[in-house]
Amino acid sequence: MNIEENLARVQKRVSDAARRAGRNPADVQLVAVTKTIPVEVIKEALDLGVRHLGENRVQEFLYKQPAFGADIKWHFIGHLQSNKVRKIIDKVSLIHSLDRWSLARTISRVAGETGISVRALIQVNVSGETTKHGLSPVEAEDFARAAMDLPGLQICGLMTIAPLSKDPEEIRYVFRQTKELARQIKNSIPEIKMDLLSMGMTGDFEVALEEGANLIRLGTALFGRRN
Repeated sequence: MNIEENLARVQKRVSDAARRAGRNPADVQLVAVTKTIPVEVIKEALDLGVRHLGENRVQEFLYKQPAFGADIKWHFIGHLQSNKVRKIIDKVSLIHSLDRWSLARTISRVAGETGISVRALIQVNVSGETTKHGLSPVEAEDFARAAMDLPGLQICGLMTIAPLSKDPEEIRYVFRQTKELARQIKNSIPEIKMDLLSMGMTGDFEVALEEGANLIRLGTALFGRRN
């Protein structure tokens, strides 16, 4: 595993995909997904300039987070149980997986008790897969409108996970529809922030970028296959 070479390859692919779409590569933020990756390996990535880290599991996040400095931006990208909100709420820069009303209310309540404002993305399940969390696209606008009224919760955009596919072209529609949904929500609710689109992982991030992603979540592309 050579993280320096992997990162260079990722950066070139990001640059190429952004330019194909007429975008500035600098507008795309890489979130390095550190699930199961040892702290010492993560530090290699940080030495190369990576500053945004993403974790899926609360327990693993709480184990790793103290090992790194305050300049690291942590993203919680996995399914979040309401009873775990208090454990991470003041330690993460962005929650990608706001997928239900009970979680929104819990985040708002704990944010108020903690005296902070929490940034979150609404997770949408565009493909309709029953194995994935997220709101259906038809629910997203009403959810966003209601969530805006919750104190301490700041909606910043959308997140989606596409189905696994050997051909990323087959799932391009997921990213295209998510971008269109963000546009529709913004048009309907001008005061809402829809600045962030968290779309794309190792197998499909180039297509996601071409369709408007500005947050990409990459693990295997950087760290290699997990054990």
